[in-house]
Amino acid sequence: MAVAVVVLRLLVCLLASPLFLLQALGLWSQICRRWWFPHFLARFSVMYNERMAGRKRELFGSLQAFAGPSGRLSLLEVGCGTGANFQFYPPGCRVTCVDPNPNFEKFLIKSIAENRHLQFERFVVAAGEDMPQVADGSVDAVVCTLVLCSVRDQGQILREVRRVLRPGGAFFFLEHVAAESSTWNYFWQQVLHPFWHLLFDRCHLTRESWKALERVPFSQLKLQHFQAPLSWELVRPHISGYAVK
Repeated sequence: MAVAVVVLRLLVCLLASPLFLLQALGLWSQICRRWWFPHFLARFSVMYNERMAGRKRELFGSLQAFAGPSGRLSLLEVGCGTGANFQFYPPGCRVTCVDPNPNFEKFLIKSIAENRHLQFERFVVAAGEDMPQVADGSVDAVVCTLVLCSVRDQGQILREVRRVLRPGGAFFFLEHVAAESSTWNYFWQQVLHPFWHLLFDRCHLTRESWKALERVPFSQLKLQHFQAPLSWELVRPHISGYAVK
C-alpha cells in the first residue's frame, strides 16, 4: 500500500504540476490567500451549513450555558473565515474574531450585517497559535470549526485556547479528521494530501486532531466521531464536541 500511495502521489503531482510550479515561483501563496481561498470558502460554507445545520445547532445550543455571571456570553472564534457560524450563536452574544488572513474581512462584514442578533466586537488579524491581543481568562467560550486541520501547531493553538478561557469556560470544536487507517478513504486521503494541502491553504486530510485534544489538560472533554453528510467523501470523517477549562 505504501508503494501505491507514493506512485499515485507522484501521478497527482504531475497532473497538478502548474499549481506546484506557481508555488515554486512564490506566486501561489499570494493567489491563494488573497483571492482563491476566501472566495472558495465563501461558497463552500453555504453548502457546509446546509448539510451541517442540525449538527451545528446541537453543538452550539450549549454555548449559553457557559455565559458568565452577567448572563451575556463572551465568545472568541478562532479561524473565523467568512463568519459562517454567526447564525448559530445565541442572541446578545459578544463575538471577537481571529483569523490570520485579512482578506476575509469583507466577508465578515457581510455576515455581521446578516446577523444583527450578535454584538460584534472586533476582528483581530492573528494566528491562533499567538493571540496576545486577547487577554488571559477573558472569554467564556472559544469556537473552532474546520481550523485544526490547517494550523501549524495544534498543541500551541490549544494552549492559547486554554489561556484566554476563563476558569469553567469551554472550547467548542467541529473538525474534519483522518479516516480509519484500514479504509480506502484513508488510502485516498494519503494519496491526495500534498495536492489538497497546497490547494486549500495548508489543510491536512490526515490529521488525527482528537489526539491533540486528548493531550490538553482540560477538566472535561466531550468528543464524538461521526460521518458528516457531505458530497466529498475525503472530508466526511469528523469530530465534534467541547472541552471545559
